[in-house]
Amino acid sequence: MSVGFRCCALIPWMVLAAVLGSVLSLGEDLDRPLFGPPGSPIGVHESDPGLKKVMLFAEERYNRGSNAMHLRKISRFVSATKQLVKGIRYTITVELSNTLCKKSAMVRTCDFYPETQKLKTEVCVFEVWDIPWQGTSTLLKQKCSPKGQSAAQFKLQSPKKLNKCVVFVKYSFLIALFGLTEAERRLQIFQENLKTAEKLQALDQGSAEYGVTKFSDLTEEEFRSTYLNPLLSQWTLHRGMKPAPPAKTPAPDSWDWRDHGAVSPVKNQGMCGSCWAFSVTGNIEGQWFLKNGTLLSLSEQELVDCDGLDQACRGGLPSNAYEAIEKLGGLESETDYSYTGHKQKCDFTNRKVAAYINSSVELPKDEREIAAWLAENGPISVALNAFAMQFYKKGVSHPWKIFCNPWMIDHAVLLVGYGERNGIPFWAIKNSWGEDYGEQGYYYLQRGSNACGINRMGSSAVIN
Repeated sequence: MSVGFRCCALIPWMVLAAVLGSVLSLGEDLDRPLFGPPGSPIGVHESDPGLKKVMLFAEERYNRGSNAMHLRKISRFVSATKQLVKGIRYTITVELSNTLCKKSAMVRTCDFYPETQKLKTEVCVFEVWDIPWQGTSTLLKQKCSPKGQSAAQFKLQSPKKLNKCVVFVKYSFLIALFGLTEAERRLQIFQENLKTAEKLQALDQGSAEYGVTKFSDLTEEEFRSTYLNPLLSQWTLHRGMKPAPPAKTPAPDSWDWRDHGAVSPVKNQGMCGSCWAFSVTGNIEGQWFLKNGTLLSLSEQELVDCDGLDQACRGGLPSNAYEAIEKLGGLESETDYSYTGHKQKCDFTNRKVAAYINSSVELPKDEREIAAWLAENGPISVALNAFAMQFYKKGVSHPWKIFCNPWMIDHAVLLVGYGERNGIPFWAIKNSWGEDYGEQGYYYLQRGSNACGINRMGSSAVIN
């Protein structure tokens, strides 16, 4: 699994053309986007050439691992999605039925059983990781169930129940089968990450569950350099901001701006360290809603492209972003200036400004004051140490300080509310890694102990 595309210039043109043909795989619907925001899955038409190849691969791997005497082949396509993840990850749902051919035959030439009573059909979900430019495909997951079994019984095994030995055997089988050096390296990383998740779980002081996530095969450095923001911990880069006026009333027991319409749906920054832009736009979306009664989805890509004070996918500071927005004259909407997940030429247009700000303020460091200000004034741009977030699944996270140094802040997020779960006070944090992260895209962190530096960098735009 390559973490970058630095060697693309070395790929021969013929190979590059084949790669592009496979990746683009234009189906019948030419208006349908090839991919959604980076890292997000989109539906795939059955005629997609890349999908056809992957379905044949999944079918072959199914038969290779089956103990049945007769071959099975796909009898019906149900659905499929694909997403960019250092390659293309396909999730395919199909029906497989038994044929008249024994395993020594070629499955393509085999007919299904003509007698209905002998035709056995399974519904299968396959996850296949395909890297066209390397010519490799890997079966990540397979789950099959007799057709007609209840949906509750037919689900891919939850990572919570994933046995480490089973994972090791499955991945070792792949390595022995394909001789994939990279798969072997990823397995080693995966195993080490399982140990880290176990340590976090054993020492967590809250109610969080840690385990296998979509980031479990990345090293700490890969995770940091791809999804986090190292500039946040470089305190010498931070410019001074005027302090926010204190809240007029004490904080209520709980508050959540999602319940009041001030928070847009969870977004996905993809493989780009642009969390700072998502944190700031989330804050401004909330401020604009409170001042104008309209919830807009504002453009992060405008900041990635046009904020000359920050470093696009290599990181940035919310304080710089506010200043850049003021100089630009505002933010366009997500619709007018959509997200691509990489820096482009600035395409900002004044006439398309959907929201503007007048200034920005810095929040106090006391969590009680932060809670009171949030309840009174709206969601807050904050930052924190995200080490534990790589393995977070659900619950209220409270890592030991050794795992979550409050001075090593590396991820900007949006504080949207607070409350208490089973006696544990928490912050509700909107993340920007898609809805398939954490609890529907949210991270819950223990409130009241300045955990992970959550109190150190609160800020907000001001709209008069």
